[in-house]
Parts: sequence; C-alpha cells; structure tokens
Amino acid sequence: MTLPKFLLADNTDFPEDLFVVHTEYPRFILNVEEEEVEWLDDLEGDDEETVANEATKVVEEAFKFCDAELSKYDDEEEE
Repeated sequence: MTLPKFLLADNTDFPEDLFVVHTEYPRFILNVEEEEVEWLDDLEGDDEETVANEATKVVEEAFKFCDAELSKYDDEEEE
C-alpha cells in the first residue's frame, strides 16, 4: 500500500486539536494547535546541525500541508 507523505488526523479525546501525521522518515505526529512534535523515529545523522535543519524543514512542510488542506475545505464550503 502506498501512503501519502502527510495525513490530517483528529481525535474525540482531543476535540480542540488537529494533527498532521508524517508517514516517511523521520516519522512524526504534529499537534498543529499546540505546535508540538512527537517523533516516532530516532533522528540519525553524523552532523547534528544538518539533522536539525532537515527536521525543521519537514515540520515546516507539515504546517504548509495543513494550511493547504484546510484551505481546500474552506473553498468547498464556499461553493
């Protein structure tokens, strides 16, 4: 099965929160409302700065994905 790189998720136990799940390495769950990341993989690499930059980049991509998806929902409601 092929999974998308990002998934939106919610949970009735956390009704105020929205989550983005990153399915590729490094896998993580981003709580968009709290701006918190739970890493599911250990971040590995020889250069700590490079690893940190890559982690920051993919989290920023997750926020952009979320914004784009929410925008699509808004567009559908306006139609």
